[in-house]
Parts: sequence; C-alpha cells; structure tokens
Amino acid sequence: MYARIISYPENTSFFLFGPRSTGKSTWVQNRFPSALLVDLLKASTFNKLTAQPDRLERMIPDGFPDWIVIDEIQKIPPLLDEVHRLIEKRGLRFILTGSSARKLRRGGVNLLGGRALTLRMYPLTAAELKGDFELSRALNHGLIPLAYTAQDPRDFLESYTQVYLQEEIAQEGLIRNIGSFTRFLESASFSQGSILNVSTVARDCAVPRKTVEGYFDILDDLYIGYRIPIFQKRAKRKTQAHPKFYFFDAGLFRALRPVGPLETQGETIGPAIETLVLQELLALNAYLRRRCSIGYWRSTGGAEVDFILYGEDTFTAIEVTGASRVREGDVAGLKAFLKEYPDAEAFLLYAGDETYYEDRIHFLPLTDFFRDAADIFSQQTSE
Repeated sequence: MYARIISYPENTSFFLFGPRSTGKSTWVQNRFPSALLVDLLKASTFNKLTAQPDRLERMIPDGFPDWIVIDEIQKIPPLLDEVHRLIEKRGLRFILTGSSARKLRRGGVNLLGGRALTLRMYPLTAAELKGDFELSRALNHGLIPLAYTAQDPRDFLESYTQVYLQEEIAQEGLIRNIGSFTRFLESASFSQGSILNVSTVARDCAVPRKTVEGYFDILDDLYIGYRIPIFQKRAKRKTQAHPKFYFFDAGLFRALRPVGPLETQGETIGPAIETLVLQELLALNAYLRRRCSIGYWRSTGGAEVDFILYGEDTFTAIEVTGASRVREGDVAGLKAFLKEYPDAEAFLLYAGDETYYEDRIHFLPLTDFFRDAADIFSQQTSE
C-alpha cells in the first residue's frame, strides 16, 4: 500500500472522483478506518436507498462523530438531496466517491450547493512510488495500482478493458452497441497524444461522427480520457483549435492500441512517455492544489509544444521526447514558443542522462523529472 499524497479538507464534506481502480476506496478505508461505509455496489443497500433515500438517516447513529463514506454516489443521484439535508440538519461530514459524474451532471441533481469540495484521484504517481518507481514498467503497464503491482499486469489490463470499459459501461446504459464502442476504443488509441480529428476516428471505426462525439463525452465523464485544450493567451499568430486526446493511463493506452507485425515499438513508446508525463502533471497539479491550467501549443506554421502549464504564478512549457540524444527538431517548438512568450520557463524532458541549460531551455532526463516533479511543484507553490 503506497501512501497517497492527495490533500483533503478535515472538516468539510467532499466528493472524490476518479476512474475505476485508481485506489479511491482503498485510500478512504485506510485513511478513515472508523468511518461509516455506505456501499452502493452492495445490492441490498442499493435497493433500499433507491426505493427510499431518506433511509440513509436511519443508518447513521445519533451523535455519530466521524465521517460517513458513500461509495459510488453516482449510482443513486437523488441521494445527494438527503446528504445535503443531513449536512444542514445534523452537521455530518460526508466523503462521496464516484467513478462517473455523468448521471450527476446530466440529471441536474443537487451537488450540495458548494458545501462539499470536489477532489480527483489519479493513478499512482512517481512521487508516491518514490524508490519503487520504474520507468520501463510504468511505460509498459501504466500506473493503475493493481496493474503496477500485479505479477502479470497484462491480465489485469485485459480484464479492465473487457469488463469495465465494455461490459460495465454497457450495463450502465451509456452505450447501445458494445461492438461499435470496442472498435471506437481501438481507433481512439491511435489518437493518443495527437490533435483529435473526430471525423477520422469515426471513419476508422465505421461509426457515425455524432455517435463518436458521444463516446468521447463518455470517456470524459468517466475520467477515462482527457481532451487537452490548445493554449491561447494573446498569441500573435493564429492557432488551431482542436484538442489533443489522451487515455488517462499509459498502460491502458498500450493495452487498447493494436500493434501490427511491421510496427516498431517507437510508434507506441513515444505517446506512452508523453502520457506518463501528463499523468504526473495532472495528479500533482490537483494534489498540491496548484490550480494550473494545462494545454498544448501549436502555431499555424506547425511549431508545437506538448504541454503548457499556466496559472497565477506558473508559466511553463514542456516538450517530451523518448530520444536519448537531443536534436534540433526536438527543441524547435520550445524555441518558437519562447519567441512568442519570452517570460515562460521551458523544459525539454528526454531519455538521456545529462542535465543542462541552453538557449533558455532546461534539458532534464526523464528519470530526474519523475524523481523531482513533486519538489518542483512545491517550490513553485512557495514562490
């Protein structure tokens, strides 16, 4: 069990959202061992509270001093009205976990009127794994806890894609055709780390464009996929508006991505490295409450930077390459960006082993980045 670095409010109820199997329930059980658990995955509990949400109050002893955990709150959206009432009436503290905000948002349900913060949990980070972090293992199998620690991660990832991404999503009524959705997942994997062209994905998987747009929305709602927007901040040149797409975990991406007999490993390793960096950035940004926005930059001339972090006290450009030796093409995007935004800090993360600074760019080995990312974020927070 690795210590997670997520921070939480000690006296305020909060939502904890994140993809399935990222460790939400395990973290809650270990961090709040005396909490009262209401598990909506348990059929009897689900049926009881679906029929009569106000039964929740009877499940909580009078004067109960600790947290009440409701696992998979999206299973019964109307239950939030009862949670809201109990917060007001009895001053209770709730932890509401979920792997989907779709039903909550689309149902227009009460999200507790600001009385609960919304937190996110991500796969494991290098900052949490510390000395147990292995870049090659993370690239091959990702950082979903059960995949990273499993004796055979491939079995877990295959089960994850088959049982959860296909069957369970179908059971929730989110899709009508498992075959179409399965083809979509494979086709979407070819867009990993690329500017998203929905029409191309629709054509590749032989599914109508409007249906594919809905499928991408499902990935967003279940926290399975991210669409990273383009960075625009008074740019002097026009930029393209399409987002870049990523599955939330490098191991999941590689499990979904078909590999042909003539393909090289480099065709998947590059997007996997980029995904791992994004995972670390997103998680640390949330856990350390940096409140940065994350985008990418691309000019009409084709110059591109993988990630731009920007916020009240942060303006950082990050380019990622799997090459062990840096070539001019690897830094062209950063140099173009620095011409537009000379106040930005620029990093080139690469697979070499030398740290140096040149042309206003920090050259940093990937191993050093994953080792020090949490410290870098913390230092920025204190500046």
